[in-house]
Amino acid sequence: MRSFVLPSTFLLTLVLMVGLFFFIRASVKDRTEELQWLSPQTEEAVLKKVEDYLTKRSYRLTALDKELDQVTFEGTVRPSVVLACFLTALMLTATLCLSLVFSILFPTVGLGFTVITVFSPVAGWFYWKRAQRPEQVRLKVESVASPADTNTQTLLTVTAHRDEITAMRPTLKTFGVIAS
Repeated sequence: MRSFVLPSTFLLTLVLMVGLFFFIRASVKDRTEELQWLSPQTEEAVLKKVEDYLTKRSYRLTALDKELDQVTFEGTVRPSVVLACFLTALMLTATLCLSLVFSILFPTVGLGFTVITVFSPVAGWFYWKRAQRPEQVRLKVESVASPADTNTQTLLTVTAHRDEITAMRPTLKTFGVIAS
């Protein structure tokens, strides 16, 4: 029975390391989403309010396409210190587990395998270098008339990183903009 325990533990540890590798890689993945909001306000008023909001969040206007009624803002996303520390701690835990399994499999080396824990800060460094990148927020504003009503409403389409859209929601609600 004991002969199957160590190899299976080693195999499970390697599978967990592969999962950790993909988790760290996914931490810097682009997560762009598109969401639409309706507002009873005019196009100019909605665009001005969203532009002011984005300017306060350190975005700057980079492109204006009048044919498509689309405005593009760009800003730099800062990496999260908490997430960098979390990924480093995960990698430290994983390399400690792997070194423990190696030390049980190869008792002659003993705890000498704990040297591989020095590679744990690589996870935080990888996240820190890749997460700081320019992000774009694209706004498209258009008037839509509802068939049953004579009033026109403004449809605001926002294409941005999902965290930025999440941060925008409370602000857009205060502007009288409702998600559709």
